Amino acid sequence: EVQLVESGGGLVQAGGSLRLSCAASGFTFDDYAIGWFRQAPGKEREGVSCISSSDGSTYYADSVKGRFTISSDNAKNTVYLQMNSLKPDDTAVYYCAADPSIAGWISHGGYWGQGTQVTVSS
Repeated sequence: EVQLVESGGGLVQAGGSLRLSCAASGFTFDDYAIGWFRQAPGKEREGVSCISSSDGSTYYADSVKGRFTISSDNAKNTVYLQMNSLKPDDTAVYYCAADPSIAGWISHGGYWGQGTQVTVSS
């Protein structure tokens, strides 16, 4: 059974930092691109960042470039999203998703986690 379990969300003040974790199981971690989408109330779902577990290539949305960093620990089957300089606009539910390719991940996400709430206060 495929599982993507997110953790690390919470409430933080603007300018602060959070680190999200996504623990994956049920598929061959090294063969997948894994990353984060987010969705705020009344807004479209947005692909935030993704990393290929096989070659380390990454994708970032323009809205988070320079502030967020994605990384992967293949020994732990876990992907991390370090979020710095957080803004109120970053407030959303963040979902971990996995697909065999970054292109596929950007297109449709693939497997999904349950999500974790990130709230940035002004």
